[in-house]
Amino acid sequence: MNDKILVLDFGSQYNQLIVRRIRELGVYSELVSHEILATDIIKDQTIKGIILSGGPHSVYDDDSFQIDEHIFDLNIPILGICYGMQLMMYKLGGKVEKSLSHEYGKTDIEITEENPLTKGLEKKLTVWMSHGDIVSKLGNGFIETATSKSTPYVMVKHVDKLLFGIQFHPEVSHTPQGINMLNAFIDLTKAKKTWSMAQFIDFEMHKIKQIVGHKNVILGLSGGVDSSVAAALLDKAIGKQLTCIFVDHGLLRLNEGDEVESYFNKNFNLNFIRVDAKNLFLDRLKNVSDPESKRKIIGQTFIEVFEQEVSKMHHVDFLAQGTLYTDLIESGTKSAQTIKSHHNVGGLPKHMRLSLIEPLNTLFKDEVRVLGVELGLPKTLVNRQPFPGPGLAIRIIGEITDEKIEIVQKSDYILRKVFMDHKLNESVWQYFTVLTPIKTVGVKGDQRSYEYVLAIRAVTSVDGMTADFAHIPFDILATISSQIINEVSGVGRVVYDITSKPPGTIEWE
Repeated sequence: MNDKILVLDFGSQYNQLIVRRIRELGVYSELVSHEILATDIIKDQTIKGIILSGGPHSVYDDDSFQIDEHIFDLNIPILGICYGMQLMMYKLGGKVEKSLSHEYGKTDIEITEENPLTKGLEKKLTVWMSHGDIVSKLGNGFIETATSKSTPYVMVKHVDKLLFGIQFHPEVSHTPQGINMLNAFIDLTKAKKTWSMAQFIDFEMHKIKQIVGHKNVILGLSGGVDSSVAAALLDKAIGKQLTCIFVDHGLLRLNEGDEVESYFNKNFNLNFIRVDAKNLFLDRLKNVSDPESKRKIIGQTFIEVFEQEVSKMHHVDFLAQGTLYTDLIESGTKSAQTIKSHHNVGGLPKHMRLSLIEPLNTLFKDEVRVLGVELGLPKTLVNRQPFPGPGLAIRIIGEITDEKIEIVQKSDYILRKVFMDHKLNESVWQYFTVLTPIKTVGVKGDQRSYEYVLAIRAVTSVDGMTADFAHIPFDILATISSQIINEVSGVGRVVYDITSKPPGTIEWE
């Protein structure tokens, strides 16, 4: 059995990212409900530490998420992050109140006292803040070890127990030394660093075999990284019991449908079925502009197409999907708020007779890439940039038409080619074009034009939970703009999106 560190879920959008970082450092970690009891933790000797996640609530609100206070008496290291720190202080004799000056984004802090979590680090650090409340009085037995201009208690520790609090988010990439702090906490727990992706494969294969038995599984295959890795994992576990259905909804990138079919027929020993459903999807999406409505329609239509295909087969019991944790958390959980729904999350109708298998739903995109390599998939497939399940439907703002699909397909092709020519595809995490509903006046061939504004989106990221816009050289942007306007009919102006995540999302819809 692996040693493990529990992360108690208080609703932060980053809570599973904490789990990801702990695993990245070699220790198994899992997200559990904040309602877990101390008596349940005592029964599991593999639990070596506990992290209290952040969350959107205020600890003093009536509807705030609470904790079994006996957890603080377990004599194992506990780290409270943001809301988790405030809750620790609140429960142990301190005071939390609304801050007069909120802190969101990068903040400079100063280390004022020794703390095992910051041992060996510089006295001044940059961290990622996201809070509207502050600790105004420390809990009993705690001392301050770091401060910022607006927050007196940025880091705290108990003088006798292994209890620590951090007001910022060490798990995000915007806190450069955060991984060192989490590693220092792991060292305090004395947990053995034995977790690996190879272990994940063994665990999931065993789990899949137990669930499936001798029954058959159908997988919705898009040809993207997620569904391809899911297919490889399922194929390794159950072989010919797996049938992959590729639904071509007509909203893929240029020539992508043919490429997906060719690749999987040549490189996989799978039952592969391609369904041309473009006309059905576009008919359902006619006159629909709301992004959530588009996502729901696409999700529902996907399921209908699957059901039609399954009805032609015999003895199929399971539907597999390449859902990632980022899909789940953005679609909302018991504790976390909904950002946007995903077509493969929560879209299964009650009458559907297939049970759902999601072998990747505890993983982030970067973990899925590592898993793909471990499973023997080629790096050209594993390192493909993410592509949303609803496809170009959410990269066309407003109503979808054949003309608009062609504009986005051709402009996206130009963007990807220029990025490859300049090797930007090796450093930029995701890049694509977005067709806006705005038209703009221009001049083409000495004549007035009135055509669409097209946006370019390019971001750098590790896990998709946070992202910065890519700093593309102006001369390359100029090349992209010139080629798109000259070669793609209907585009009169090109703009570049310089919004980070948060506050924006990577996709526009």
